[in-house]
Amino acid sequence: MSMSKSQSQETQITEQDRYLQANNKEFNAMFGYPNNTIKTSKYNVFNFLPLNLFEQFQRLANAYFLILLILQLIPQISSLAWYTTVIPLIVVLSITAVKDAMDDLKKHRNDNQVNNRSVLVLMNGRMEEKKWMNIQVGDIIKLENNQPVTADILLLSSSEPYSLTYVETAELDGETNLKVKQALSVTSQMEANLKLLSAFDGEVKCESPNNKLDRFTGILTYKGKSYILDHDKLLLRGCVIRNTDWCYGLVIYTGPDTKLMQNSGKSSFKRTQIDHLMNVLVLWIFLFLGGMCFILAIGHGIWESKKGYYFQNFLPWKEYVSSSVVSAIFVFWSYFIILNTMVPISLYVSVEIIRLGNSWYINWDQKMFYALKNTPAQAHTTTLNEELGQVKYVFSDKTGTLTQNIMIFNKCSINGTLYGVVYDENGQRVDVSEKTAQVSFSYNKLADPKFSFYDKTLVEAVKKGDRWVHLFFLSLSLCHTVMPEEKVKGELVYQAQSPDEGALVTAARNFGFVLRSRTPETITVVEMGETKIYQLLAILDFTNVRKRMSVIVRTPEGRVLLFCKGADTILCELLHPSCTSLRDVTMEHLDEFAREGLRTLLVAYRELDNSFFRDWSKKHSEACLSLENRENKISTIYEEIEKDLMLLGATAIEDKLQDGVPQTIKVLNKAKIKIWVLTGDKQAAHIGVGISGQEGMQAVLNSDFSFSQFCYLQRLLLVHGRWSYNRMCKFLSYFFYKNFAFTLVHFWYSFYNGFSAQTVYDTWFITFYNLVYTCLPVLGLSLFDQIALETTYWTVINHLFTWGSLGFFFCILFFLYSDGLCLIFPNVFQFLGVAKNTLNTPQLWLSIVLSIVLCMLPSIGYQFLKPLLWPFNVNKVLDGIHRMSHSPPLPGLSQDQHSASRRSAYAFSHRQGFGPLITSGKFMKPKWPKKSSLFKK
Repeated sequence: MSMSKSQSQETQITEQDRYLQANNKEFNAMFGYPNNTIKTSKYNVFNFLPLNLFEQFQRLANAYFLILLILQLIPQISSLAWYTTVIPLIVVLSITAVKDAMDDLKKHRNDNQVNNRSVLVLMNGRMEEKKWMNIQVGDIIKLENNQPVTADILLLSSSEPYSLTYVETAELDGETNLKVKQALSVTSQMEANLKLLSAFDGEVKCESPNNKLDRFTGILTYKGKSYILDHDKLLLRGCVIRNTDWCYGLVIYTGPDTKLMQNSGKSSFKRTQIDHLMNVLVLWIFLFLGGMCFILAIGHGIWESKKGYYFQNFLPWKEYVSSSVVSAIFVFWSYFIILNTMVPISLYVSVEIIRLGNSWYINWDQKMFYALKNTPAQAHTTTLNEELGQVKYVFSDKTGTLTQNIMIFNKCSINGTLYGVVYDENGQRVDVSEKTAQVSFSYNKLADPKFSFYDKTLVEAVKKGDRWVHLFFLSLSLCHTVMPEEKVKGELVYQAQSPDEGALVTAARNFGFVLRSRTPETITVVEMGETKIYQLLAILDFTNVRKRMSVIVRTPEGRVLLFCKGADTILCELLHPSCTSLRDVTMEHLDEFAREGLRTLLVAYRELDNSFFRDWSKKHSEACLSLENRENKISTIYEEIEKDLMLLGATAIEDKLQDGVPQTIKVLNKAKIKIWVLTGDKQAAHIGVGISGQEGMQAVLNSDFSFSQFCYLQRLLLVHGRWSYNRMCKFLSYFFYKNFAFTLVHFWYSFYNGFSAQTVYDTWFITFYNLVYTCLPVLGLSLFDQIALETTYWTVINHLFTWGSLGFFFCILFFLYSDGLCLIFPNVFQFLGVAKNTLNTPQLWLSIVLSIVLCMLPSIGYQFLKPLLWPFNVNKVLDGIHRMSHSPPLPGLSQDQHSASRRSAYAFSHRQGFGPLITSGKFMKPKWPKKSSLFKK
C-alpha cells in the first residue's frame, strides 16, 4: 500500500500529521521539512548592536538616561556637559553588551561544533560521511557504539539479537540507567545489508513534532502491510548508543523538530524579591526626583518674580524667557538633568557583578565538593543567590534526593504472610545487622551472589513448593520490561528501566525464578531449575496516570494469565471482591513497610478466558492502529481487562538515606525552615535545587543550583544564602545612601544660588563619582563581607578597597586638575591649581575628620548596643545550632506514632530508624502553605 502523489499533496494542506518515505528525497521535499541544523544563539554580526541596544533600553534606568542625554542636547535647559551622561551610559551598556556577546559566542561555538559532527548516511547504495546539519527527513543513517544520535530516527536494525539497541538518555530525562529500544521484525531482517536498506521504501505516517519525550505514535506502511510505531522504536536526538556495535535508522524529525529541541524553549525568568524591591525603589526615586525638581522650579519662579526681575540689568533674561513662569519651566528640566545621579545607572550592573561573585563562591566551596564523584556544587544561575537566605519551605522528593537510589529487596507479604522480619531464639524481633546470618541460596546456581536476605522462612516456603509463593515470584519474573544479557557465559546481567524493576527481578532470580532471556514474543524463565518459555501476548505499560503495569502471557500449559503490579491506591480498586479479607491483612503489612520508609507495590494476577482474550486483543490492535486519540483509546481498552484481579501480595524495597540527611533536616528545622516530602518530581519550582546522584541528572539540568549530597543544602541556605542576602542588603543601603548624599548637596546649594540650576561640583567629578570614585568600597563590601567572620581589626581586603579607593580618587583628582590638561584643553578643564590649593587649607582636613567621626559614631554605637538590647532571631538560631552540633544522634520514632493515612502509594525510602523522621507528622502539615520559597527536587 503506497501513498499516491495526490494524497501527499492533500496531507500537506492539512499538516496535522507527518508523512515521509524512506530513500525518497523528492517526495519528502514536498513537505518543506527543515534540515538538521540547530541554532540556539540569539545574535549575529549584523543584528547584534541594534538588537542588544533595543533589549538594554527596555530597562527603565537605561531608557531614563537616554532621555536625559536627549535633554542635555537642548541648550536652553542643559546645565551639564553632554559627556557627564554619555560616558557612564556607554560604560554600562558596553559591560552588558560584552557579557551578552560572550554568552552568545559560546552558543555559536557549540552550535557549530554540533552541526559539523559527522555521521554515515546511506547514499546510492553505499555509506557516505555527511555533516549533521545536512541530514534530511527520510535519510537512512548508521550509528555506532558510544555515538550520539543525530536526529529523531526510527530504529530499523541493529547488531544485537532481536535488533535490540541500548541507549543512554541522561541528556533527555536525566536517568543514567540504559533504555532498550527494539526494531520491528519486518525491518530487523535487513540487518546491515546495504542492498536491502537501499531498496527499503517504507512510508511513515506519524504525529507532528512535539516535546513529549515518552510518546510517539505512527504507522509504517511497507509491502502492503501496516505496522504500529511507538516510542520504544524511536531513538531520540540527545541519546547515546551504548553496548551496541551498530544500528541503522530512518530519520523522522530533524533540527528544530526533534524532541530535544522542542524541549529547549526559553527558560522562564525568575524575579527575586530584591529585583522587585529595586524596581519599587527606582520608581519611588523617579517620583522623588520629580517632586524635588518641581519644588526647585517653584522656588526659582518665586525668586525671579521677587528678586531676579529687578536685577535684569546685571542678570538679563534670555531672549526665549518671557516671564518668571517660563524661566521656572526651563529650570525644572535643568534640575532634572543636574539631579540625575539620584537615579542609579550603575545599579543593575553592580548587582550582576555581586551576584556573579556570590555564584563563584558556591562553585568554589570545597565544603560542598563531593570527592567520591569529583563533583563540585554549581550555581547555574546568578539571579537567585540572595533568595536562598529567605527560604521558609523546602519541598523535596525522596529518590536520589534524600536517598542513595540503590534499591534492595527488603520485605514482602505473600498471601497474608509477612516475610523479611528476623527473630532471635526467644522469638523476639531483632534488627538486621552485619552479624545477622544471611539466607543461603546454594540450591540456586543462577542466584546473584551480591543479593542478601535474612528471613529463612521465605526460602523454606519456596523449597516446599508453596503455590502462592511460587506464583508471587513468577509474577515478579514476568511482569516487567527488564532485558537480560549474558555476554560472558554464566554472568547474567539485567538492563532495567528503573532500579526498582531491577531489584524485583533480582529477588525473583535468587528465590528460584530466573529471568534468562526474552524476545519480542517470548519470555524464558528458569523455575526452580526447570526452563519454561512463556508466550508474551501483550504488555500494558506503566504510566504516571495508570500507576501500574501488566503483562499477559500464555503458559506452556496453554493458560492465559495477566500479571499486574502497581500502587496500592490503584490496585485495591481493581481487586475481586473475594480478596477483601486478604487485602485488609496486606494493607496492614503495607502500613508497616511505609513506617520503615520502604517503597511498596501490590502484586496481583488474573486468569483469562481464551475467547475473551481474543476479543480483547482485536480491540487492542484497532486502538493501537489509531492515530487520533490513541492513548485514551488504549487506556480504555486496558481498563476492560485489568479488573477482578486476585491479590498475591506486596513488595517492599529499601532505598537508604544519604549520609547526613537526618542531621541536615534537624538543623534546617532549628532554623525555622519547614520541610515537605513529596512523591514524584515537581517542576513548578521557585528555586530548583538538583541532587546529582544516581538518578538526579534531569533535576540538575533544570535546576538553579546543584550538588551531590542533600546535606550540602544546609550550607547552601544557612551560609551562602545568608551571606548573599546580607551582602545585597548592605550594598543597596550604601548605594542609595551615597547617591542621595551626593545629589542632595545640589538641593541644598540651590537655596544659595537663587535656584538657578548651578552645580556645586565640576562636571568631571559628577561624571566619575558613581563610575569610579565610589565603586570599589561598595563592591568590596558586597563581595567579601562575611557575617561569620567577625573581626576586631581590618583585613587585607579592608585595607585594599578602602585605601585603594581613596588613592585612586586622589590620582584622578590630581590628573584632572593638572596644569597640563588645563593648558591643552582650557575650555574643558578650567580649574587650574584648585586641587593643590584646596588640600593646603586646614579647614578641609578638619571637615574631613569631623565628617568621618560623625558618620561612624552612630554605626559603632548601634553595633555595640544591638546584641545587648535588640538581638535578632537569627543570632538565637545560630547559637542553638552551635549548641546542638554535639548533641546525640537523632533517635528513631516508635511505630505506634503513625497511622495508615500517612502512607502513600509508594513509601519513602530511608535508612532504618530515620524513615519515620521524613514521613512523620513532624514534617508534614495537614494543609499546604500559602507561600513557598524553595522547591527541592
